Amino acid sequence: MIIFRYLLAEVFKSQLAVFVILMTIIISQRFVKILADASEGELPGQLVMSIVALKLPQLAVIILPLSAFVGILVAYGRVYADSEMTVLHATGVSEWYVTRLTLLLSLVLAVVAGAVTLYLSPWATEQEYRLLEKADANAGLISLVPGRFQHTSNENAVIFVQSISRDNGELQKVFVAQNNARDTLGDHSIVYAMSGNVKEDISGAQMMQLEQGRRYAGDVKSPAFEITEFGRYQIQIREQEVEQRRRKLGSLPTSELYGMDSNEAIAEWHWRIAIPLSIPLLALIAVPLSRVNPRQGKFGRLLPALLLYLGYYSLLIIARSALEDGKIPPALGMWWLHLSALVVGVVLIMRHRSSAQRFQAWLAGRT
Repeated sequence: MIIFRYLLAEVFKSQLAVFVILMTIIISQRFVKILADASEGELPGQLVMSIVALKLPQLAVIILPLSAFVGILVAYGRVYADSEMTVLHATGVSEWYVTRLTLLLSLVLAVVAGAVTLYLSPWATEQEYRLLEKADANAGLISLVPGRFQHTSNENAVIFVQSISRDNGELQKVFVAQNNARDTLGDHSIVYAMSGNVKEDISGAQMMQLEQGRRYAGDVKSPAFEITEFGRYQIQIREQEVEQRRRKLGSLPTSELYGMDSNEAIAEWHWRIAIPLSIPLLALIAVPLSRVNPRQGKFGRLLPALLLYLGYYSLLIIARSALEDGKIPPALGMWWLHLSALVVGVVLIMRHRSSAQRFQAWLAGRT
């Protein structure tokens, strides 16, 4: 039991460390991109952290199999490099025992990955769509960036705001250029106001209410312009209806996806199943690949193992693309890849004579 807990703890700590490191690196890159979108006014700044949080399950789907695989290689590589595994073998701990222990942990991780892939990730993707749609519906004050020229959501005007009060959201020194083809005062107009704010009427349309300013209107081909001073002036910046964002299959619940018969839906379903299935299969491959001589160090076989992982993952992507194009029968799906990975893992384990003998004895005991 002590050996069981020790090996289990070593593998889990390594997997957790790899997962945290990879998640930190990737989420930092996504965070920079999201911040860039927010600084350009494409995304409200208030939604940055919410979008980042909803990205976590989507990124975890990619990182979980890799962290499980690399964690086993690093943990057992250190145990072999420090000759601890040699001592364990001398005390009767077989490599088949180590394999079973690793498979037990990988099955637990597969259940977690399955929950993330089949349920949490689609839910997070759908929530991200809804959040962005809500931001589109509330586009107005929330999307205005001080010191930047921006189009209104209905593309009828360009707005420049020098500053926005943090206390009450009041706009200071507002410039608006409008294209008013139906305006009685002219085809084009420029409005400058000292202050303003954004309000929504009962129909859902958003209006910018400006105060204490001037409006210059006229035809750009004519030198004649009308100048109107006003105490209060309103401009519509968003129509009542907001177009719904087009969903990808990644946002659909797995239960709904299973009932669809399109090639894209079938490929998405097989992909979601492939992620949790790959974890125990990769664990089966990682255990024999983690054997290193003390002279090699704990990272002795990390590079060839990673190349093998990249090959397997690339084949999964190719199979998904082939399923989407209808080049692979839906019944075959990605099962042939999983079976191939299982065969590779068993062959690597059976190459070690003592492991083969233990495995055969275990099979004989089962029959």
